[in-house]
Amino acid sequence: MAVAAVPAAVPDVTSPLDQALARCMAPVAEADSLPPACYHDADVMVRERPSVFRRGWLSVGRADMVREPGDYVTMTIADVPLIVLRDKKGDVRAFANTCRHRGAKLLAGEGTTDLIRCPFHCWTYRLTGELVGGGYMEQTASFDKADYGLIAFPTEVRAGFLFVCLDPDMPDLDRQIGDFVTMHAPWPIGDLVLTRRRELHVDCNWKAFLEVFNEYYHLPYVHPDSLSDLYDPPAPADPVTGDYATQYGVTEGTGGLLESQQRYALPKIPGLTGKAANGVRYTWLFPNLTFAAGTDALWVYEAYPDGPERCRVIQSVCFPKETMALPDFEAKAEQYYIRMDAALAEDVPALVNQQQGIASPFAQPGRFSVLMEPNVARFAAWYAGRLLAA
Repeated sequence: MAVAAVPAAVPDVTSPLDQALARCMAPVAEADSLPPACYHDADVMVRERPSVFRRGWLSVGRADMVREPGDYVTMTIADVPLIVLRDKKGDVRAFANTCRHRGAKLLAGEGTTDLIRCPFHCWTYRLTGELVGGGYMEQTASFDKADYGLIAFPTEVRAGFLFVCLDPDMPDLDRQIGDFVTMHAPWPIGDLVLTRRRELHVDCNWKAFLEVFNEYYHLPYVHPDSLSDLYDPPAPADPVTGDYATQYGVTEGTGGLLESQQRYALPKIPGLTGKAANGVRYTWLFPNLTFAAGTDALWVYEAYPDGPERCRVIQSVCFPKETMALPDFEAKAEQYYIRMDAALAEDVPALVNQQQGIASPFAQPGRFSVLMEPNVARFAAWYAGRLLAA
């Protein structure tokens, strides 16, 4: 059975936590799951910030969450407040959400603006980050507005996903994600349009939320009457290059709807052929974004730490432009949103329960099902490697 490769080199480690992390880097059939401390320990969270979230590129959702010039969204990633916006030329930019005067947060939530104005002392910036208004600075020695633009972070778009880099070394994105674009080429992911973006908070570690989306094991137990019968047993994990994991499975009907909603199914994405037209590919872009590419829709989740035992989650749903032009699209799309929320309503209690159990001082690492949890295992190996290399 082909499984995704995991790092072969394991650093020399001495602490019990690092020894447990090293065991996660074994081949999937032999590997342990992540140590429970990784899901609740504040010290581990401190380690994650530089090694997981500030090293390499992060996907922060769909690029068309900021669709028109002036559209912006704010977010916080591992204690870094960010502004993501589309400037007047149509380019997507990311800035530190911190005024260059005395550090106030500049924007909150999401919206549309022509300029970025600090609510504290009204320093004002263009959408390209240049400072254009900072009053009462005439007597300040050697003050030049050109020196006080917003701190900018590099952005790139691949397959419709926006990537931001907080790493000053800025590694090559295409090298980092490897064959990700090629693997997903059967789905026109880059052309799909964001139609819903919802934010929620969940009382579990951010990794646990992403894990449940990436394993088939829980389906008959957590979703017995809503989703389980739609999913055949998955295919073995696909070997990949790059910092992601992916697994395909056939569905009986569309995975984008509940078993009871199949009559509302929208047409298949134009151009899908072969197995892409008969199932769902579940993919985890490390560290914090996962999605399902289905026959008719794309649904995406981002998860960000909001403390060791709580996370902020963004749900996004996307459809083809051709589907959106149908007269009954809005009514049928609503059924897809109901399905996404219904699945969450079943997953979240299971995750809260897991969080309570894994926080026990007697919790221990487990083992992986090679068929049902390969994406989770590959992430555990990647994550362990990042922490151990820090």
